[in-house]
Amino acid sequence: DAATVVAHAVTPAVPPAATARVVDAARRHGWTLELVRSAEFDDERYLSNPGDRCYFCKANLYDELTKLSLGLGGHAGWTLLSGANVDDLGEYRPGLTAAAEHDVRHPYVEAGVTKDGIRAMARAEGLGWASLAAAPCLASRLYTGTRVTATRLRAVDVGEELLRARTGVDVVRCRLREDEVSIEVRDEDRALVTDAVIADVAAAMRAVVPELGPVGLDIEAYAPGRSFLPVASVEPVA
Repeated sequence: DAATVVAHAVTPAVPPAATARVVDAARRHGWTLELVRSAEFDDERYLSNPGDRCYFCKANLYDELTKLSLGLGGHAGWTLLSGANVDDLGEYRPGLTAAAEHDVRHPYVEAGVTKDGIRAMARAEGLGWASLAAAPCLASRLYTGTRVTATRLRAVDVGEELLRARTGVDVVRCRLREDEVSIEVRDEDRALVTDAVIADVAAAMRAVVPELGPVGLDIEAYAPGRSFLPVASVEPVA
C-alpha cells in the first residue's frame, strides 16, 4: 500500500541483526521502509536509566515519527501505528504514555489480539519470524540506575549473540548492574551455559568494555523484566 510506511528505529539499543532482518523483509515484501534515528541518546533523562526510561525512549521516537509523517507529501492525515498488543497492557509500559501523548494507535489492542494471536497470524501467512523469540531493546538489559551507554549495549549484543551461537539457546539475556554481568537462560537450558562458554562470553564482552567486572550465570532462571527488580545473586566464574 503506497499510503503505508514502515518505520524502524536505528539506535545503539537495537541489535544490528534486528535491523538487517527488517531491511531484508522490506526488500522481499516490497515495503516502503524508513530507517529513523531518534534522539534518545542525546537525552540525559534516558541515559540516566530511571524506572521510566522507556517513556523517554518512546517520546523521542514518536517525535521523530511525527516529523517523518509531516515530511511525507501526497497524503493527508497520517496516523502513527504501533505493534503493542493486549498482553502489553498487563505490564509496566511507560512507553504507552508517550504513545498516548502522540496520538499513536495500537491496532492489535483495538482488535483484542494477543502475542500468541500475532504469532498465529504470522504462521498462517508463512512468515519466517512467527516463532522468533521476543527481543526487547538492548537497554532493557541494564538494571534501573545503570547508565545507558552505546558501548555497554554493544557488549550486551556481542555477549548474547555469542551465547546463542555456542549453545543454540534462543532466549538469553546478559544483564548489567553497573559493571557486573548476569547471564539469564531458562531452567532447561542452564546446563548448556558451561564455564567455558561463560569465559568466552566474558572475553568477548570485555573486548568491547574492558572494565567489566564479574560475568556469571544467574542463580535464577530467565524472567522478563528482571532489570526492574532487585538483582539476584550471581556466582561469578570468569
